[in-house]
Amino acid sequence: MDRTSEQVTVQTTMAGPFHEHLFPYLEGLLFAAGTEGLTDRQIARVFDVSLEDVEPICLHLLAEQKAQGRMFEVRRVADAWQLITLSELSPYLRSLALAPPPSALSQAALETLAIIAYKQPITRLDIESIRGVKSERAIGTLVSRGLICEAGRAQGPGRPFLYQTTHDVLDHFGLASMDELRRLFEQFLNQE
Repeated sequence: MDRTSEQVTVQTTMAGPFHEHLFPYLEGLLFAAGTEGLTDRQIARVFDVSLEDVEPICLHLLAEQKAQGRMFEVRRVADAWQLITLSELSPYLRSLALAPPPSALSQAALETLAIIAYKQPITRLDIESIRGVKSERAIGTLVSRGLICEAGRAQGPGRPFLYQTTHDVLDHFGLASMDELRRLFEQFLNQE
């Protein structure tokens, strides 16, 4: 065993179980810090530990990440600690980067979605009477993206389809409930 690995072992054991509760928080902060990373001084200040404890804590976290086979590791780069993805992940990251991002929703689609969110379930004709223009294309876009779906048929002549939002609409906007979605659309509609 060389001197460097002995030093890492000693420093790792110094961190011990006393600081293990910090690991998830440290990972989260390093993730949020991105490529800027966090200095020893920043980590010590945030977690109220001594500067001497920072390196052993980070090395202990690194040992745990390796033992668990994670695809990222904490590493010192220049004067800061960063969360680095392993090279084994590169082909997948490259593939993700080449995938075209979904395009933004048009004004017509957002208006249609707002109406459906408020009035659901609602027919296409009711949506068009509120908007004052045809909405077939906007409805088709929303259905194809999984943001709305058919919710049965209305009673009456022709028994038109009823539309309602899906749970995917909450994921799309990063919201927890339909109430949040309605507030978001109120803000959107009040800006006009």
